[in-house]
Amino acid sequence: MAFLQQLIDDVVVNSIELTSGELTIGRHPDNGLQIEDGSVSGRHAQISINANPDFPEFSEASIEDLGSTNGTYVNDQPVNGKMPLKHGDSIRVAYNQFRFEQDEDTPLAKTMHILKT
Repeated sequence: MAFLQQLIDDVVVNSIELTSGELTIGRHPDNGLQIEDGSVSGRHAQISINANPDFPEFSEASIEDLGSTNGTYVNDQPVNGKMPLKHGDSIRVAYNQFRFEQDEDTPLAKTMHILKT
């Protein structure tokens, strides 16, 4: 299970459970997560949670900037295209701070698998 935690002064003020599929983030009310802040674009970013194609028991998360004016950042790096997310990543949507939390017993990123070709 994955969560997007909204932070204000490093204190969690809101926690959003992320389920399979896409969550759009932006100022417009039709987004899954609406942020009423003038620095946030109407459709700012999108988080995707999908099953890993090789190991469907594991989910993978990624974030994509949707052409926003003030940018989307992961760990202070600008998001260009789809960027994978991992447990503990810091996400900034314009000037709004979030943390990605993934609550899985064995995250795929920490597991080595050898695929036969």
